[in-house]
Amino acid sequence: MSDAADFPLLERAGLPDDLRWLAEKYPRENWQGHANIHGIANMWLQRHDMFRELGGMLANGIGDYREGRLTAPDFARWFAPRLNHFLGNLDGHHNVEDHHYFPVFAKAETRLKRGFEILDADHHTIHEGLERNAEAANAFIKTLHESEDRQRFAADAYADENSRLIDMLTRHLADEEDLIIPLILDRGDQALGID
Repeated sequence: MSDAADFPLLERAGLPDDLRWLAEKYPRENWQGHANIHGIANMWLQRHDMFRELGGMLANGIGDYREGRLTAPDFARWFAPRLNHFLGNLDGHHNVEDHHYFPVFAKAETRLKRGFEILDADHHTIHEGLERNAEAANAFIKTLHESEDRQRFAADAYADENSRLIDMLTRHLADEEDLIIPLILDRGDQALGID
């Protein structure tokens, strides 16, 4: 068996086939009608949708700035609190998963342990992306009193980091859902000890 390093986040198109047996038993299109979609499974999906929406909102805000619909100071006032909210919530969410949920899930279904190792490795990659994202955002904000060219260059650098982070997050969230939601649907919150 391969380890998590063999499935890097930015290079994979999904989870390895040997980890998808529950996803095949519980296909995504049937999740909403399942009896065990309440509780933690529903909360998980809502939380992930929030991250997708926040990432999209940040990308749209960057687009508004780059296309001249927002001035640099207006963009900075709008952008900073939303970015902090996004980064803080994502980091907190990953900490709870790594230290609580993933160990519980891996113990409940040992055949998926490698999948949780892959997701944990993703978190490290995403954390590095979060740091690069924050650095690029701070560099942009520092240019607000400089020339438009420097602002534009810094905004482009941030947009590139944000796009990379959103790509990583999109892949990770889908893979995490394909591993976790079917497990919850199969066993139920109470049987997993997470109700």
